[in-house]
Amino acid sequence: MSQPLATLSGGVGGDTSIEIMDTTLRDGEQTSGVSFMPHEKLMICRALLEDLHVDRVEVASARVSDGELEAVQRITRWAAQRGLLDRVEVLGFVDDGKSIDWILRAGARTMNLLCKGSSRHCQGQLGKTLEEHSKDIRRNVLMAVERGIAVNIYLEDWSGGMKAKDDYVFCLLNSLADLPVRRIMLPDTLGILNPLETLDFMRQMLMRYPDVHFDFHAHNDYDLAVSNVLAAVFGGARGLHTAINGLGERAGNAPLASVQAILKDHFNAQTNIHEEQLNRVAHMVESYSGIAIPPNKPITGSAVFTQVAGVHADGDNKQGLYQNALLPERFGRRREYALGKSSGKANVRMNLEELGLDLSEEDMKKVTDRIIELGDKKEHVTQEDLPYIIRDVLKHSEEEEHVRLLSYMVSTAYGLRPMAQVRLQINDQVYEESAQGDGQYDAFVRAVRHIYRDRLGRPFPWLSNYSVTIPPGGRTDALVQTTIEWVFEEKTYRTHALDADQTEAAIKATIQLLNIIERQ
Repeated sequence: MSQPLATLSGGVGGDTSIEIMDTTLRDGEQTSGVSFMPHEKLMICRALLEDLHVDRVEVASARVSDGELEAVQRITRWAAQRGLLDRVEVLGFVDDGKSIDWILRAGARTMNLLCKGSSRHCQGQLGKTLEEHSKDIRRNVLMAVERGIAVNIYLEDWSGGMKAKDDYVFCLLNSLADLPVRRIMLPDTLGILNPLETLDFMRQMLMRYPDVHFDFHAHNDYDLAVSNVLAAVFGGARGLHTAINGLGERAGNAPLASVQAILKDHFNAQTNIHEEQLNRVAHMVESYSGIAIPPNKPITGSAVFTQVAGVHADGDNKQGLYQNALLPERFGRRREYALGKSSGKANVRMNLEELGLDLSEEDMKKVTDRIIELGDKKEHVTQEDLPYIIRDVLKHSEEEEHVRLLSYMVSTAYGLRPMAQVRLQINDQVYEESAQGDGQYDAFVRAVRHIYRDRLGRPFPWLSNYSVTIPPGGRTDALVQTTIEWVFEEKTYRTHALDADQTEAAIKATIQLLNIIERQ
């Protein structure tokens, strides 16, 4: 049973342990165009609680739909089996027990009760006075506790209430002080706060209610969500609300990855988050939500651990001069050194070392000049391209093709599955195979896989990502760039090729990968 609000023990004096409540599955699903299937919600919930080790998850709003009810029932059944049910929370409303009934049917045991944290919302939306709303809240809290449901209280538009008429906020909390409520959750519902205001308002809350556990819930309308989170912690907040990839209504919520890094590196705060899982879970949610992670997204973006300038690679190679506390290994990633017009010999050398290749200074300069030339033409140069560039520039005999595509034919016809016939030369031996597929390129890959698995008895890489883009500066009727990501023996490779035909470009990228594997 929860203690009355006025008698909660604790406080934040000297305590740097911060509780994380993730709301990806509730507030994050309010992102425009995002709707998780019940099994997807379960998979994300498992990743949040068991892999990332967030303290709590808010998984749904009560009374939304039958599909939402099914999703929460799946989650609560799983959580009960793992002893995690008390960490699963559902948003409920002041509706005289309707939300309570829904939450009980869903199998949950914690309700986050949405109340009005500003006079404007109370009067404008509910048409009620503070006293009337307070009575309604009391009735619903006591009803929930009597039926075995723990209660946290959201003060919706708390930030607006503090900015406009803070006596409403304090009078409301005073009227609820004797209720058995676990936490008071303070949302910046419209994302209107700046860090100085957040710090001031949070300190005011703690001065009046020093023993209350306050959560802070940021929104990112002014791109200040993460800054406001840090200010809230300085002000005494003991819990924070986050969402994977910053998903959420309008501009979204505070992203968990950034919040975790800032808490640890700038506040020396302790959380239960397992940082090495952040990138993997972020990409899981990216896949389920359909909302792409920007390449420059801190921690999880594809480019954030990539150094471009040659002077940076040189400094890293000597003394790690261009590295900060955000080491990629913390998050299950590794640092990369881009190849392009800004590359210097240090970039090229570090990429070659990863491939196990070594060049003389003279040859290194030739290869570097060629990469700069390609970069000026906006060509996308990757580490996997280096052996081809070396072969093109230096004509090294050891870089001859181990896998050559002698001929192929792909065909498609209405009502029939596409087919491919392929002739490959692998280390002086010629193999021929055919296969059907779901598309022309799929049929080609299946035919090549038959050669490797059935004829050679060797493993074949798995395609993990495939994208087709128009190269920078290109036109829709000109070249296309096909980029393919592969997984082979627990290592990820990325190959790409240009051609006027999408299938031809994909086939070139595939042969490129097979040669990389053969050389290794």
